[in-house]
Amino acid sequence: MRVALAAHATPRASEGMRVYTQALIEHLPHAAPDIELLVVDVPAVVAPLRLRAARADLVHLPYLEAPPLVPRPYVAMLHDCIHLRYPASFSRLTAAYWRLFALPMYRGAARVLVSDQRVAADAASLAGIDRERIRVVPLGYDDAIPDAQAWVDEHPYVLYAGNRRPHKNLETLYAAWAALPPEVAVDLVLTGPDDPEVRARFVRPRGRIMFLGHLDAQTLAQRYRGAVAYVQPSLSEGFGIPSLEAAVAGTPVIATTTSVPAIVAPYVRTFDPGDVLTLASLLNAVIADPLTARAHAAEGAMILRAYTWDRFAASTAAVYREVICP
Repeated sequence: MRVALAAHATPRASEGMRVYTQALIEHLPHAAPDIELLVVDVPAVVAPLRLRAARADLVHLPYLEAPPLVPRPYVAMLHDCIHLRYPASFSRLTAAYWRLFALPMYRGAARVLVSDQRVAADAASLAGIDRERIRVVPLGYDDAIPDAQAWVDEHPYVLYAGNRRPHKNLETLYAAWAALPPEVAVDLVLTGPDDPEVRARFVRPRGRIMFLGHLDAQTLAQRYRGAVAYVQPSLSEGFGIPSLEAAVAGTPVIATTTSVPAIVAPYVRTFDPGDVLTLASLLNAVIADPLTARAHAAEGAMILRAYTWDRFAASTAAVYREVICP
């Protein structure tokens, strides 16, 4: 069986979308040796010709911005419906793209892949995709995480990893950290470029906000393991790889009820989006009794380590076979 992967990422592709595509390229050959994956990494203007020339049995579209006139049959990955759930956070151009291109693409797919039950529900209710054509395939975690050594820092720290788009709702995290009792010594550490304005607005007597820039996989794994807690404050997530990765590292995870992946949810402390006081209370409880929090997290870590990228690739291959050999 031959599957052509439209692997060219536009500048608008998120880090999670790129990780998803790279995971397929790296893990599918091992997880599904009966499937030949043809990687078509060319700009959208020439992609249809290359995809047709590949003479594949199936095309896989891993990005929101897909080339036009894609050969059928194809499967498409719907990472999230954040643009539909929170349209006011995005431009009119983005809304027009969804209406004119993205929704017809997903509705025309033989199967629509999603990574979590939350996205499956949104795909049906917000995007109008037939539920029987939606397949849930959970994502995986970086191989460096299980064996990483914990990062040792001057102070205990709470970690967030990801971008800072509006739906990430980082203001809630900043405010909750700032609202911790003054005697609590804990830093707030985030990936990405420095933001002096945030550091000036949110201050505590015994702690600081630090921005770490881009971290390689090994350093991020160490940061996960060394954190007293990982927090995902998003209004919504498609899957939320950092929550899985932190949980696999054995780090206590605190996340909004609307962002935590279903496979991780049993092992996570949750709060409603925007609820600063509850998040501050959860953080304070973890910091006050880290051993109990770690013990609870360890239970989930052993179970969640089953969700490797190989497992993800094998589950994706099963969807390919379903379409090619019904």
